[in-house]
Amino acid sequence: PFSTATRRFLISKEQFHAYLRAGGEEEEEEKDEEQVSSSQSEPPAKRVKAEELGQDGESQGNAAEEEKERPEKKRARGQNKSRPCMKPNCYEQSRLCPSVTQGRAGQCRFGPRCRFLHDVSEYLAGKPADLGRRCVLFDTFGRCPYGVTCRFGQAHLGDGHQNLVNAALAQQWEGKLLVRNGLSKDLQQRLRKRKFSFQKAEEFLRGLRGGKGGKATGGSTEVSNCTAPQEGLGDSPSSRGAEGAPSIPTLGPLTDEDVTKLRPCEKKKLEIQGKLYLAPLTTCGNLPFRRICKRFGADVTCGEMAVCTNLLQGQSSEWALLKRHHTEDVFGVQLEGAFPDTMTKCAELLNRTIDVDFVDINVGCPIDLVYKKGGGCALMTRSNKFEQIVRGMNSVLDVPLTVKIRTGVQEKMNVAHKIIPRIREWGASMVTLHGRSREQRYTRSADWEYIAECARIASPMPLFGNGDILSYEDANRAMQMGVSGIMIARQVPVGALIKPWLFTEIKEQRHWDISSSERFDILKDFTNYGLEHWGSDTQGVEKTRKFLLEWLSFLCRYIPVGLLEHLPQRINERPPYYLGRDYLETLMASQNVDDWIKISELLLGPVPPSFTFLPKHKANSYR
Repeated sequence: PFSTATRRFLISKEQFHAYLRAGGEEEEEEKDEEQVSSSQSEPPAKRVKAEELGQDGESQGNAAEEEKERPEKKRARGQNKSRPCMKPNCYEQSRLCPSVTQGRAGQCRFGPRCRFLHDVSEYLAGKPADLGRRCVLFDTFGRCPYGVTCRFGQAHLGDGHQNLVNAALAQQWEGKLLVRNGLSKDLQQRLRKRKFSFQKAEEFLRGLRGGKGGKATGGSTEVSNCTAPQEGLGDSPSSRGAEGAPSIPTLGPLTDEDVTKLRPCEKKKLEIQGKLYLAPLTTCGNLPFRRICKRFGADVTCGEMAVCTNLLQGQSSEWALLKRHHTEDVFGVQLEGAFPDTMTKCAELLNRTIDVDFVDINVGCPIDLVYKKGGGCALMTRSNKFEQIVRGMNSVLDVPLTVKIRTGVQEKMNVAHKIIPRIREWGASMVTLHGRSREQRYTRSADWEYIAECARIASPMPLFGNGDILSYEDANRAMQMGVSGIMIARQVPVGALIKPWLFTEIKEQRHWDISSSERFDILKDFTNYGLEHWGSDTQGVEKTRKFLLEWLSFLCRYIPVGLLEHLPQRINERPPYYLGRDYLETLMASQNVDDWIKISELLLGPVPPSFTFLPKHKANSYR
């Protein structure tokens, strides 16, 4: 993909890593001598294959025999399921009690049984060295809640280790809720003790159990025309109780909202046609990353896939996936589940406890862990359960319900066109179609001709297309297919993860030859957002580093626009080894995990002793 003028940047693997090890100190004359040669007209991988054939081309038979003798090299794909646990047993040998950090030293509820330190001097004696002189939390909000545990503590610690406060700046943020959708202790206790009341969900499930043939009947009556009378609207609560239905205990005055269900036309509308939708991205689609994409022009954002059973159990780690930053003006959450009871209850739980604009059902997840339990893509083959889930969730939600699906489970056996009309009948407000089957995972090209066919079938329900969007030309071609909008996600190579400025390119209809310093500034912003979100203590710093390294495993696939012969960069296109236009650009092009760690150390200081990292996806890196 490199132009004739820039082929001098192409080098071998050995030269590439020698350059990085030397820190980019070679002179330009030496680099030119090493790179410019007649044999460099093709990428190294192709040139090696050509040389193996021999000059007369008669060695093909011998090469075939040698190929048979060689052990078959298995392609690296899928997840690194056996990767080592990268969470340290303890972030620090001796941790300070949170009561001391929060200025309540004498109010520790564990008293003498507390396993943390209460002596600040003793803690500071074993605390790792500070990482910098400026604390992003103090500079932004006027106060750092991590106090002496902050790894940038010298920016806001005064005499006697007192935590300083910038009163004028802190007052500007007073009373403002920056991140919503947190899990309160009270709600967590109610969920763990199973004392949360699922009134609407139980009503639907009672009707489901009483229905015939397993069809969803209870609470799922849809009214196509808002002028038509809705069955049961005139019934009083007392008359319904006399018919034998269990009465629901209420607290306070009974309002119309308690009695009358919303009609489909009265639900909040999801007006996102033609907008750019950042897909839910597992692991990498965290809140700091979404803030980066929002800054570059993403219109709609969605939280990472959350498992409904974990949410119902009150797991803090799962509820963290639902958090919403105040800059995310159109925000949704994505749920995964396999059964109507848990999905319907989870929908009601979220409807009553968090602030979202839509809820999405993941019927596109291809991983075995989800598929074998009947969730994700498996729901496309379990139509009864799929219908019950959609109808049940729609009956308890006051916000629109959307569904994300694939073309099908098996390759060359598309079934989405049969399912989409039924999803529309079941009450979904929108469908997103990923143009690959489960068997294809994230390989091959997305089938946009099929997506266009499904968009016509789905009308008037909006259908968003998903797959292979890496440039504004790709986005323009996709929109010409008749879809309502495009979702930019994690296809290999990944649109939003490989270049989050893709949203800017689409809106401004241009190719952005972004410099290495500008890309490094994006990484700086991500680390600042991460420290703000996960904390500036040792635990927060290492969590930020972990997610930064996961993102770098995708960012390294970007090929600078100024080096390409044909624009844009194509999907599934892996570049040969090349030198960037400066050392930093070359470092960012490395697919070696040790070089990613080096980048993280430029931003977050040295890694802890015995630090190890292996990316989630096998195809992403090597050591």
